[in-house]
Amino acid sequence: MEGKVALVTGGSRGIGRAIALALADGGATVVINYNGSRDKAMDLKQEIESKGGRAEIYQCNVSDFAKCEELIQGIVKQFGSLDILVNNAGITKDGLLMKMTEEDFDQVIDVNLKGAFNTIRFASRQMLKQKSGRIINLSSVVGVAGNAGQANYASSKAGVIGLTKAAAKELASRGITVNAIAPGFIETDMTDALPEKVKEASVSQIPLARFGKAEEVAALAAFLASEAAGYITGQVIHVDGGMVM
Repeated sequence: MEGKVALVTGGSRGIGRAIALALADGGATVVINYNGSRDKAMDLKQEIESKGGRAEIYQCNVSDFAKCEELIQGIVKQFGSLDILVNNAGITKDGLLMKMTEEDFDQVIDVNLKGAFNTIRFASRQMLKQKSGRIINLSSVVGVAGNAGQANYASSKAGVIGLTKAAAKELASRGITVNAIAPGFIETDMTDALPEKVKEASVSQIPLARFGKAEEVAALAAFLASEAAGYITGQVIHVDGGMVM
C-alpha cells in the first residue's frame, strides 16, 4: 500500500484504531477520523509516526452530509488522492424495541448507515477519477442474524450490507471494490464493559470459544485494501469465530 492514502472513520480506538495501524504498517498514509476523541486520535497519529509512518487526524461527525464533503475534499486537497475508505464509525444505543425512543433509533441509523453513505458518496467521486479504489464497510454479525435489544443497531448494520452490495455493483466497472466485514464479539472497550455473565453467555455461542481481537479484523481489512484483493467485491466476510455460519 505504499503511496496509497487511506481514510478510517472512527479510527481513534477499538477496531478502527487497529485497522489504521495495519494500513500504516502496510505503507499507506492514514487519515484518522474522529468525532469526540481528539486525544486518542493524536496518540494514534504519534504512534504511527514513531514507527516511520505518515498519519493525519480530521474531526468530523460522519452523520453530517456537508461535513463529510468537507472531510473528503480536505483529504484530496492535502494528499492528492484517496485510495482506501474504511467506514468503521459506529455507535450503539441499545434498548428493547417497545421502549426504544425515536431519537435512539435515528441517531444509530444516522451514524452507522447514513454515515457510510455520506463518505462513500463523496469518496467515490475521487475514486472514479482515479479509476481505482477500495471501500471497506464495517457491518456486524448482528446485521445478519439480528439481536434482541438492538433493533436500531441491527437495522443499521443490515443496511450497511445492502449499501455495500449496491455500491459494489455501481462502482465495479471503474476498478473500485466494495466489501463489508461482519465482526462478531471482539475485545474492545465496548465488550470490556459487558457484565461477566453476559460475556460467558456470549462465548458459549461461539464455536472457537473466545472473543476475537481487533487485530484479527484489521488483518482482513488490510488484505481487502491491498492489490491482492482486486478480484473480491460485493462480499460480506465474517470475523466471528464461527458464530454465524
